[in-house]
Amino acid sequence: MGSFSKKIRRSVQERDEEVSAGRIAVFLDRDGTINEEVGYLRSPEQLVLIPGAAEAIGDLNARGIATCVISNQSGVARGMFPEEALGPIHSALEELLRTRGARIDRIFYCPHHPREGVPPYNVACNCRKPSPGMLLRGARELDADLSRSFTIGDRIVDVQAGKAAGTTTVLVLTGYGRESVKECQAAGVVPDVIVPDLREAAARILAALPASSQ
Repeated sequence: MGSFSKKIRRSVQERDEEVSAGRIAVFLDRDGTINEEVGYLRSPEQLVLIPGAAEAIGDLNARGIATCVISNQSGVARGMFPEEALGPIHSALEELLRTRGARIDRIFYCPHHPREGVPPYNVACNCRKPSPGMLLRGARELDADLSRSFTIGDRIVDVQAGKAAGTTTVLVLTGYGRESVKECQAAGVVPDVIVPDLREAAARILAALPASSQ
């Protein structure tokens, strides 16, 4: 935790030192990070929150940190479910979090795949992770400073997208996380920190932030 804390403190300025800095945001993968990985989640009924995830997001909310979901949803491009199915799923996710005292400020998803699927979704794009498009959009809409922000996910693409956007990256071991550790090692991709789950990730972030930062 020591080196992670130092990295955060270097990147986060007290408001009285840098009043023009944008706010801190946490960019969150969805499946395998907030909710259990089920393999192409198709309906609200399949949504199950990972233990501690709602509490983690609520803790971030309480500190005034923006929260933004960034999710690859190539099941749309592959014809596994229509894009319209994502609306009810995300509404259900927001309701599950709301009943536990947490909220998400933005939810972004990429329905594309560069090589597989059906038109108009089988295209290269700048929103599909590992590209940073969703993070860049989130930063604009939430007035976030990416250099002071964090990306949390269970896949190598989350780490790559977070690094491309200039955020501090956190790999969680839920979902595909344990397999992703090996994938990151093989590819030479180094997360800033690896933690068991979202609850631990949020706790480390909050413990390392100056008390007045948000």
